Amino acid sequence: MRSLIKRNLLIFFRDKASVFFSLLGVIVIIGLYILFLGNMMVKNLEDIPGIRFLMDSWIMAGLLAVTPVTTSLGAMGTIIEDKKSSTYNDFAASPVKRSTIAGGYIISGFLISLIMTFLTFLLAEVYIVMYGGQLLTAGAALKVTGLIIFDAAASSITMFYLTTWFKSANAFSAASTVIGTLIGFLTGIYIPVGSLPAPVQTVVKLFPPSHAAVLLRQVMMEQAEAAAFTGAPHEVPEAFRLELGVAFKVGNTVLHPYVSFLYILLFMILFLILSLIRIARKQV
Repeated sequence: MRSLIKRNLLIFFRDKASVFFSLLGVIVIIGLYILFLGNMMVKNLEDIPGIRFLMDSWIMAGLLAVTPVTTSLGAMGTIIEDKKSSTYNDFAASPVKRSTIAGGYIISGFLISLIMTFLTFLLAEVYIVMYGGQLLTAGAALKVTGLIIFDAAASSITMFYLTTWFKSANAFSAASTVIGTLIGFLTGIYIPVGSLPAPVQTVVKLFPPSHAAVLLRQVMMEQAEAAAFTGAPHEVPEAFRLELGVAFKVGNTVLHPYVSFLYILLFMILFLILSLIRIARKQV
């Protein structure tokens, strides 16, 4: 399996186009935020102290939730290329177990997602500091690191399962474009969750990466929130958090972070089981 993982990593990072398009959704989000979204949001909330630090932390946390999805999906493009070139058939005909082949794709996708997301994390911290914010504390950085690893694992398993259903490069490319476009909306980055119609908010709350965004936002925005809402009534920061998707409310209950964590874990286990079923039936 180690050889398969190394081979998949080399194929991905040698293809500059694959690396670029796996980060396309991230690049679009950063571009939109720098060009007008950031200034628009800061202007609308300029009466809040340290609003720039707060909003930069918000957008970068959302970015870290999106990156594992788009990069792991880009990494799974190797499966499509292998099927197109019949390389996958050669693997399947060899003594190597199908589970080993699938494991090679999943783990390489996980490692690619991890590398690209950690790089994004470093750049996000630099960006926040450049605009007057503060670096995360050691404890907060450790929590973010754990969440990145967890999110990368969940994303790689999910994207592997979804990719096994595609038969052509065109279909995979179209799906990648759609996912890269929609994920910014479904994680409440382009438009704050509280500003969306109720049915759309429900869809957002059902979308697992949105819960990853919630977890990351709660950690990365903690310092900025403490400075921005010092002395404010409890209702003010709570309303702000619900509006921007820093917390989710279902009915009259604000979900605890562990609910979001368990929700993502549930989906990860579900897609792992579904992937194992497809492998057992030789459908991969």
